[in-house]
Amino acid sequence: MAIVEQKKEDKKAEKKVAKKSDKIVIAENAGVALRFLIEPWITEKSHAAIADNKYTFKVTKDATKKQVKMAVEGVYKVKVEKITMVNLKPKRKSYGRYIGRKAGIRKATVKLKKGDKIELFQGA
Repeated sequence: MAIVEQKKEDKKAEKKVAKKSDKIVIAENAGVALRFLIEPWITEKSHAAIADNKYTFKVTKDATKKQVKMAVEGVYKVKVEKITMVNLKPKRKSYGRYIGRKAGIRKATVKLKKGDKIELFQGA
């Protein structure tokens, strides 16, 4: 009998209700952050923007600016000032008589606070 009562007490203690004022800390759980960031977007244009402290990422279609900001700050330990997002439409590709589509993507350009850097892009 005592074991059953102890399990019920443990379940009650585990439940926590998050309030709107609570801040979500992603640094502890990088898996959540990496759901929104797919990969860095490295092109000549994005590499030139690094001089202005702007970094470009490929993100999921349903990612919002807040989610991307929390993800970048959590994973790379930097401060984000501004985020711009753009949807790139799918392109039509043909190979002989077969016609297909290249998948559309969503890009997020993140401007960091002065003095912050992401080391991943330094060698690119």
